[in-house]
Amino acid sequence: MKLFLNTVKSSVGQIILFAIIPFIWWFVTARNKQSFFKWLGLKKFEGKRKIVTDIFIISILFTIVGAFLLYSVRNIGTATSKFDGLGVKAIPAITIHALFNTSFPEELLFRGYLLKRLSNIVGFNWANLIQAILFGFLHGVMFFAVVGILKTFLICLFTSAIAWFMGYINEKEANGSIIPSWIIHAIANLFSGIYAAFSII
Repeated sequence: MKLFLNTVKSSVGQIILFAIIPFIWWFVTARNKQSFFKWLGLKKFEGKRKIVTDIFIISILFTIVGAFLLYSVRNIGTATSKFDGLGVKAIPAITIHALFNTSFPEELLFRGYLLKRLSNIVGFNWANLIQAILFGFLHGVMFFAVVGILKTFLICLFTSAIAWFMGYINEKEANGSIIPSWIIHAIANLFSGIYAAFSII
């Protein structure tokens, strides 16, 4: 129960932290035009078969990449290390972690805020590339000191590629909704937590 409550508290804190800059930007520039949530892309998308298929494919790829990344840093503390060896009792906390502790805040910031705002300035193609590179860099740079330049580069490359596809699906197939990338991200993080809890990797 303590792990679950700590994960909930951590999730709320991360969401607030990652939403501060987008909220200020929205408040100053767009509060009279649309709601904060729609401005970020927190809206329904039409359930087209192609989107569902793409979500499924990218989720599998992200999960595989996640497994590779976890294996490459298996002796280093990661966001899911707190679930190490806890088994079934960690599942509720893992679920909260997967949905709200990492995926949701990161989707708000990268695909909800950065991609959409940059698209207005440099166009979608450049904006998607920039947010993807920043996303990959964020996930790779923290391991640089312990895994070296090659593994760091691969981590950055793989996560950037996934981020690019998530941005593409959101903007080009889901009418700007960040729900598809949130689903993809959450599924990958769910499996990462399960890997840790059951000592699979």
